Amino acid sequence: MATPTVAGNWKMNGSAAEARELAAGLRQRLQDIGPGIQVVLCPPFPYLALVKECLDGSAMAVGAQNMHHRESGAFTGEVSPTMLAELCDFVILGHSERRQQFGETDRHVNQKVVAALAAGLRPIVCVGESLEQHEAGDAARVVVQQLQAALDGVADPAGLLVAYEPLWAIGTGVPATPKKAEEVMGNAIFPTLAVLVGDHAAAQVPLLYGGSVTAANVAEFVAQPFIHGALVGGANLKADEFADIVRITARVKGGE
Repeated sequence: MATPTVAGNWKMNGSAAEARELAAGLRQRLQDIGPGIQVVLCPPFPYLALVKECLDGSAMAVGAQNMHHRESGAFTGEVSPTMLAELCDFVILGHSERRQQFGETDRHVNQKVVAALAAGLRPIVCVGESLEQHEAGDAARVVVQQLQAALDGVADPAGLLVAYEPLWAIGTGVPATPKKAEEVMGNAIFPTLAVLVGDHAAAQVPLLYGGSVTAANVAEFVAQPFIHGALVGGANLKADEFADIVRITARVKGGE
């Protein structure tokens, strides 16, 4: 029941000209993609309006990479959910780089998730374990704890997406194996969602794998029953490869 989804996290990359070229290039390459797959581009804050304009009238959507949980106030350098709601439909929350480099806690993520849903944004909530936790066999415990915390107080998960991104696989070129990713997503993430929001609602939440996803390996991941798509990092900055990832996902998941 969950819609196959491929989201591209541009991170802090590109100029305005490059953002326009990438968005326009992807629109051209994916103009015939069917309605059975959701494609989301998440550029840096300064390029949200530009990318939105480039994609206007297409089937692709725009997402932000982060946000503050308050609607307004003396928060220099921050962006509110109501501001984002004017420019995009999705927002990445709890990404490991935010947790590791900027000290975001489970509580911060929860506040943002609640605020995003209230503003009509679709949060892509990221969970994942460190290398040490992975090697200690704690992956399931860690992601369950993160997901429970992120969704505390969330009664209606409509619009929610969850991305499993093992920290040790992000930007390393060493992805988790499809079997391992499916194990965490099918035996830890989905059952936790089912307990929190019920089986029917949980079945409608797209579960994405993130961590060194490429056109060469995405088919193996999305062939797994509990992996509905991907949150793509480095490969999404290459129009041809990202388009291939979308097409492969659509074909494997029956979304073409």
